[in-house]
Amino acid sequence: MAHFAKLGIGNIVEKVEVVSNDIATTEQAGVDFLNKLYNTRDVWKQTSYNNNIRKNYAGINYKYDQTRDAFIPPQHFNSWILNETTCQWEAPVAYPDDGKEYKWNESTKSWDEVVS
Repeated sequence: MAHFAKLGIGNIVEKVEVVSNDIATTEQAGVDFLNKLYNTRDVWKQTSYNNNIRKNYAGINYKYDQTRDAFIPPQHFNSWILNETTCQWEAPVAYPDDGKEYKWNESTKSWDEVVS
């Protein structure tokens, strides 16, 4: 199955649709099928569960970056930095590797241990 993300204002993903590989033999064939199905001229970009194309599988509110030809998830914290290789947001401080659970503290820009 082929997956297609519908882009709205600002290239923000509004929804993702599945199209049979028999129909979506090319990306354009999938786009044409969806626009005919919905009687629209929407902008659709193919996406992939296994991240073979466009870096990340598109989700609602992801942004399609035309320059990078990638889907980028929403930035959850202002301090996080976009990894140009993966197009994923990363904390400015590495997640501790001590087997404990942590959550990000934006005000201190550090990881706080989760105490049960």
